[in-house]
Amino acid sequence: MQPQVIHCPACGTMNRVPREKMEQGREPVCGRCKTPLFASSKPVTVTDATFTAEVEQSPLPVLLDVWADWCGPCRMIAPVMEQLAAEMGGRVRVAKLNVDENPRTAARFNIRGIPAMLVLKAGREVDRMVGVLPKSEIARRLERVLA
Repeated sequence: MQPQVIHCPACGTMNRVPREKMEQGREPVCGRCKTPLFASSKPVTVTDATFTAEVEQSPLPVLLDVWADWCGPCRMIAPVMEQLAAEMGGRVRVAKLNVDENPRTAARFNIRGIPAMLVLKAGREVDRMVGVLPKSEIARRLERVLA
C-alpha cells in the first residue's frame, strides 16, 4: 500500500505517512516541526477556496457538515459534529461548510436542504444525510464507509 503524502499546514514540508498507521487511528505529525498534520479532535472550517486542500485531498474520509447561521436544526447538530470529531479523530475528518458564505461548493454538491452531512472519500461523495439525525445513526454510516 502506497504511503499518503500530506502537506504540513505549519511549515509546508511534504510528509509521507503510511496508510496502515492512519487506519490504526494514529495521528500523523510533521517530521520537521512536529505539528499535527491535521486537527482531528475538532471540526475544521472549510470554504470555497480551501475545499480542495482540506476535503478533496484529505487522506481520511471526511464528514462535511453543511450548515448556516440562521438554521436552528444546524445549531442542534453542531455539538454532535464536535463529539464525532473527537471520538473518530484519526479515522475520519470532520469539516464544516457555511452555505451562505460558500455558495460555489454548496451548488457543486446540489445542496437543497440543511443541515446536510456529506461523507466524502478521496474527494467523492459516498453518502449523504439530510436533517437532524441521532449521533448513533451518523456514526453507523461513517463506520460503514470505513469498513
